[in-house]
Amino acid sequence: MTFPSLKSLVGKSLAGKPIAGKLAAAAFVAIVSTAAPAAAQPATTTVAAQATGDAELVASLPGFRNADVTVNGVKLHYVIGGQGSPVILLPGWPETWWSWHKIMPELARTHTVIALDIRGMGQSDKPADGYEKKRLASDVHELVKALGYAKVDVVGHDIGSMVAFAYAANYPDATGKVVMLDVPHPDAELAKWPLLPTAGTFGDRIDEDHAYAWWFAFHQVKGLPEDLLAGRQDIEQRWFFRYLMKDESKIDARDRAVYAAAYAGRDAIRAGNAWYQAFPQDIIDDGTYATLGMPVLALGGPGYVWLKTTLERKATDLTAYKIAESGHFIAEEQPEKALKYITDFLK
Repeated sequence: MTFPSLKSLVGKSLAGKPIAGKLAAAAFVAIVSTAAPAAAQPATTTVAAQATGDAELVASLPGFRNADVTVNGVKLHYVIGGQGSPVILLPGWPETWWSWHKIMPELARTHTVIALDIRGMGQSDKPADGYEKKRLASDVHELVKALGYAKVDVVGHDIGSMVAFAYAANYPDATGKVVMLDVPHPDAELAKWPLLPTAGTFGDRIDEDHAYAWWFAFHQVKGLPEDLLAGRQDIEQRWFFRYLMKDESKIDARDRAVYAAAYAGRDAIRAGNAWYQAFPQDIIDDGTYATLGMPVLALGGPGYVWLKTTLERKATDLTAYKIAESGHFIAEEQPEKALKYITDFLK
């Protein structure tokens, strides 16, 4: 997912009406059609040449293993390794547990690390419903209990950051500390984001003061994204990596092959969009949550202002940092900085 910032979004309203699917789809088609010809074709040969399976990926991380657990009637895939107090790592769209691979080995020196594919992601099941962040948090809680833990620290990025907040809000007694990367939980302000960008501010790189999250609307549409993207999902992913990163090379060819393969099919695209389609219910749920009392760390790239100002209203023990020279994908773009902040915070 990702986010506007920010100053350009404050006080603007969509009058409570849903964004029209045709307008959102048109925006996506326009972006794809204006891409360079070489970038407009799926990188099928690159994907096919890469080892994208979880077995091959985990083999590159000594001390980690793949595992599955069935909770709430859904099979969840996770990767576990290390020793010490447990830390749950929750990824975001359009990625998988692999988005944490640059920090997992070092974090595992002092913690038992559990990197989870949430409901709808990677090798986890993709049911027809249950994509509200409260429900996803319930999945995490059941996983925690199945692993025999009474309390865990939770670290989330993007959609995973929303789930981390929902976990802490719904299961405070089972939460140690919370780390949220670049995105807060949906709240009433989300319904005020503008349909159109501010004139002259929308290009192929994010303007942090005028971020334009057109895909929030596009992903509300049911069926159409699957028709447009099945087998071509890497086109959309390449656009987002370019738009949201400071240095695109930090997500390399292998990483991209992993993420393209993970979202190749219609079910994967549908499930990923379902995280966005749950936002209206997430906003309702947010209105019922008490202020978080446990320590919360916010690490922001382009979404820093949005994340920090939101959490200042929702957490009593907040520490926030802007990660220099990082776009949205902090754990991959600046893993050393992210790791230091996270390990210092979790001590």
